Amino acid sequence: MRIIKMNLFQTVLVVLLLAGCKSKEEKVATTNENTNKPNIIFIYMDDLGYGDMSAYGATEISTPNMDALAEGGMQFTNGYATSATCTPSRYALLTGRYPWRNKDAKILPGTAPLIIDTSQLTVPKMLQTEGYTTGIVGKWHLGLGSGNVNWNERVSPGPNEVGFDYSYILAATQDRVPTVYIADGYVDGLDPNDPIEVSYDKNFEGEPTGLDNPELTTMKWHHGHNNSIVNGVPRIGFMKGGEAAKWSDVDMADHFLAKAQQYVKKHKNQPFFLYYALQQPHVPRTPHPRFAGKSGMGPRGDVILEADWMIGEFMKTLKDEGILENTLIVFSSDNGPVINDGYYDDAVEKLGNHTPSGPFRGGKYSLFEAGTRIPFITYWKGMIEPGKSDALVCQVDLLTSMAALVGSNSKGEDSENLLNDFLGKTKKGRESLVLEATSRTAFRKGNWAMIPPYNGPEINKSVNIELGNSEEYQLYNLENDPGQLQNLAKSNPEKLQEMVEDYIAIRGNEGNLIEALELK
Repeated sequence: MRIIKMNLFQTVLVVLLLAGCKSKEEKVATTNENTNKPNIIFIYMDDLGYGDMSAYGATEISTPNMDALAEGGMQFTNGYATSATCTPSRYALLTGRYPWRNKDAKILPGTAPLIIDTSQLTVPKMLQTEGYTTGIVGKWHLGLGSGNVNWNERVSPGPNEVGFDYSYILAATQDRVPTVYIADGYVDGLDPNDPIEVSYDKNFEGEPTGLDNPELTTMKWHHGHNNSIVNGVPRIGFMKGGEAAKWSDVDMADHFLAKAQQYVKKHKNQPFFLYYALQQPHVPRTPHPRFAGKSGMGPRGDVILEADWMIGEFMKTLKDEGILENTLIVFSSDNGPVINDGYYDDAVEKLGNHTPSGPFRGGKYSLFEAGTRIPFITYWKGMIEPGKSDALVCQVDLLTSMAALVGSNSKGEDSENLLNDFLGKTKKGRESLVLEATSRTAFRKGNWAMIPPYNGPEINKSVNIELGNSEEYQLYNLENDPGQLQNLAKSNPEKLQEMVEDYIAIRGNEGNLIEALELK
């Protein structure tokens, strides 16, 4: 009996030991699983058109580093921003919510308050809950503070309050004041004895402007950019003080690259999310002397080459730090192209045979395809098999898709789970999409595009871009007519009716569209 008891005791002990070992193994597995979560990087261009990359058909300019992402990853030919302008697209990218749902999601002045509610779900917030550290480097343009910002104190709320652990940004755009960098809410390099004042209403006494003092400018304004002069460039808005903190325009791309590289090196041993928002090729186009004149197409072409080089150097950093194979990269642009967007910079005169909009009609500000159809690439070395996809995908889908990637159940209001499409496993995409341009919306479903009637000019003469406005409904079959030259609204009333009804189901009956349709 004693021997039996001993064996029983030993048996229990062995079972407990094995259970303990298994528990330890499970903990190790869990830890490894968390450690091996992929890094996620959004590389976001500013005003880069579908036709501005050689991978998308450009023949007059070479973009080898952007092309390497396309050739080594999944290149989407039906990839969209939600909007034909910057602020709304950036809002949708981070929130998974259509920008037309937020009346404040429009092109913002540099003094605008934050338009993302601090309780709103965002990509970085979602990733924080999954163990990620999060950072943004580059252009923000989603507002800062709650109104009446004091730039000489911590500016809040901002990126840090909507999910970013680290932020190093320019507040709005390169052509708007304040012309300073902001690090985690504080103006970088500010001399407290030289405080900053900013206004979009009136100038400060004694401060020169591009309108009144053109002799002080090195870049001449064409329209809208004739307020405070910084580094010889007239800007939108008025600014006084902060001399030590003002950025150097020609060094901006290098500066942001260095910050992005530093972020990667600092956080390479833990899962991280980086939103790397380059400022090119938005105006003012101020290439570093290393790139000036290199494209033969003036500063716009030069800054595209500059941005391409920056991306190449950034990719080298990922490789050198040993994390390239564990990093998903999403490359895209906030909206379509514009050639003259406020300055005389030879962009029009030296364009030559280059077509920034590719085969599409319109551009920035437009409801036509070139306003929102942009380069869209997903790259994950060893995980995404290189190829092309004609799946309909949109930046608004990144929140829910990234959540699925990291095991989160979070979903954005208008964001669909297209993870398998982004990873190249399927080519289904979303069924339909509402697109926006300066508060006007249009509808894309399958190969069809529908633009409701809108009042207003057909062409924005300042930038020479067709806006998509018409008193008539517009209906295009993009498979046969990607340039949207043949309006099929009258010849295919059944399809038009279907498109309008599906659009209204999402957007609402804005302007009594059904009634208007029945009257035609």
